[in-house]
Amino acid sequence: MFRAMNYFPVSSSILSASHLNSFLQENYHLSSNTTCHLIKAGINHSYLLEDGDKKYVFRVYSLNWRNHDEISEEIRLLSFLSDNNIPVSSAIEDKNGNFIQQLPAPEGIRLGVLFTWAEGEKSISFSLETHFKMGEMMAQIHKNTINFKLERVEYTPQVLLTDPFDTIKKFLPAETEEMIFMDSAKRNLLEELGKIDMSILRHGAVHLDIWFDNLHINKENKITVFDFDFCGNGWLSLDIAYYLLQLYAIETDENIHAAKLESFIKGYESITEISKEEKLAIPILSVSLYFFYLGVQCQRFENFSNVFVNETYLKRYIAVRIKKYFDYLKVK
Repeated sequence: MFRAMNYFPVSSSILSASHLNSFLQENYHLSSNTTCHLIKAGINHSYLLEDGDKKYVFRVYSLNWRNHDEISEEIRLLSFLSDNNIPVSSAIEDKNGNFIQQLPAPEGIRLGVLFTWAEGEKSISFSLETHFKMGEMMAQIHKNTINFKLERVEYTPQVLLTDPFDTIKKFLPAETEEMIFMDSAKRNLLEELGKIDMSILRHGAVHLDIWFDNLHINKENKITVFDFDFCGNGWLSLDIAYYLLQLYAIETDENIHAAKLESFIKGYESITEISKEEKLAIPILSVSLYFFYLGVQCQRFENFSNVFVNETYLKRYIAVRIKKYFDYLKVK
């Protein structure tokens, strides 16, 4: 079979930046001086395009990661937020009015979208003022996305905890100390979620990945959010839970962490209240998101180097990240 082919089939590829540049110049309103280079590889690949003083990002989705309808829903959410004056990186139409490109990669048809550039730069450690503004921005997003329905994934306990755990089990033996902990933690988290009347929590479209790597801050401290690849339907407190998870991982000094956490919450509640029930759910959802994202790493193993997604990495990740955070939050 393979002898008749000119190439051996692949499961994942990186598209040539120079050839992609020619394709984008032909299909978008870009000049012949536009440059293109890969800036991030992973589940999706991101390319930076520079045309004079204008910048854009072209995202190429991995095969069988997001389908056309799911990407269309992501774009619909971005347009909705932009129309409501939320600073986000928006999708750009090509010359024919299409947002989504079909790219015949070696592994199959991959989809791509050109996005506006988010003004500013990334910063790992935010000031108290910036955390307050992040709280304000997230609350503003939630005021718009409450009851907003996407034709995408519903982030249920099954999706956040049960399914990821079953995926992780394929990479780490069940009898290991780390997986015994994960099994116990999963059951505890599901039990605690069951004690909360989740039906009264605010629900709508969530980003699920708001952290320093997915936002830019300019000199005027204006924040622009991007990368809505994980957007879906769920409790709005999931976004708060994920932000707090990342804050704990980044700010190791206990006093600094506490001050920045307080500033973020104050910023959020200056716009809208976080209910008592949501405050009960947030620690549980926060640890659950560790399960979810570790499950994604295992699920998309071919998009990550096995230097990272192997038994040693998983044991360390569970011990240093998940168990430590679980113990910090005192989830019983």
